[in-house]
Amino acid sequence: MPETTDRMTSPTRDEKRQMKSTSRLYAVQALFQMEASDADLADVQKQFEDHRFGAEIDGDTYAEGNIDLFRRILKQAVTQQSKIDQMTDRALVAKWPIDRIDPTLRALFRAAGAELVGSDTPPKVVINEYVDVARAFFPDGKEGSFVNAVLDHMARDAHPLAFA
Repeated sequence: MPETTDRMTSPTRDEKRQMKSTSRLYAVQALFQMEASDADLADVQKQFEDHRFGAEIDGDTYAEGNIDLFRRILKQAVTQQSKIDQMTDRALVAKWPIDRIDPTLRALFRAAGAELVGSDTPPKVVINEYVDVARAFFPDGKEGSFVNAVLDHMARDAHPLAFA
């Protein structure tokens, strides 16, 4: 009798890319939640992994993500927060330090900064991914352009040779 082909297939390249994008979105949400509720990294990380990644709640299914990328972004954002915030401050207008910007944007800059200082993801990919995240949170605003400009400055700060 022939074998059945009911095996798990590996994600396609597009599915892997989508999982990474989802992880970046979840990382921004988790960093926002940590700041808003003064929760610690371990609690928020567990909550997201248990109740977001592929979870079904009230008939809605949350997208799968790349848990390893999610964890790396959160860990790097927390351990390198001071460095990332300084990079962000240098990219912002003097009258608008990171403490004065929208908390969602602050979480986004920290997640993106974590990838800029702690991964081998090309800076232009980081910029594009987080501009898309900004547009998801602010579909009607100009935040996408603002995020693009700030992240471009941060990326040049973190990786000057990538823009030479």
